[in-house]
Amino acid sequence: MLQIEVNNVFKSFKDVKAVRGISLAIPAGQFVALLGPNGAGKTTLVEMMEGLKKPDSGEILIQGKTWHKHEHELRTVIGLSLQETRFAEKITIYETLRLFASFFELGDERVTEVIELTGLQSKQRAMTGTLSGGQKQRLALAVALLNRPQILFLDEPTTGLDPHSRQDLWHILKSLKDKGETTLILTTHYMEEASSLCDHIIIIDEGKILREGKLDDLLDETSRNLDELFINLTGKNLNENIK
Repeated sequence: MLQIEVNNVFKSFKDVKAVRGISLAIPAGQFVALLGPNGAGKTTLVEMMEGLKKPDSGEILIQGKTWHKHEHELRTVIGLSLQETRFAEKITIYETLRLFASFFELGDERVTEVIELTGLQSKQRAMTGTLSGGQKQRLALAVALLNRPQILFLDEPTTGLDPHSRQDLWHILKSLKDKGETTLILTTHYMEEASSLCDHIIIIDEGKILREGKLDDLLDETSRNLDELFINLTGKNLNENIK
């Protein structure tokens, strides 16, 4: 079953052609890395998949449905975490999650489950304003997972985190992948993150898909790893794009 279908989608902002005729298909349970230099169009593409922006032309289907006709239904099956998620600083992790859970009419049991899943038990009574960068990202992921999303969108979830915090987040995502119940669309500038977590790699630049497929199938004598492949296709180093 396809979770996401993007069919010949275009999107422009004044004179900037952000997405130029992209088509792709993502099956259920697949972990997909969307890679590209800054300004490549990946954020615009993801925001259209999330229903936050409308294509100028083309079609996006989520589980065979469109955002135009089925927005309320589709909001119940997706979860998303932005690169810079901000929370009210004077309430605790538990209170934050309880608030977001109420939007989905979920109770304390689910709040406790996501706290355990994201390893926030020892911090659940801490004010969000006192959290480290890694802890805030785990909280953002916990919020995204509350409604048990079938499709999860993560926008550069580990940018700016120390290696230990990054590994913690990878461990959580790998546990989700092992269960096989979640489809992930991940934007990242980290080569190791993409290759470690994702089954399918999509590299875009200037609003177009340059290459896509399983990493092993994309590599050859001139591109022995993801970094080299990225440089050969875009002329830029993957890590140069990290803010």
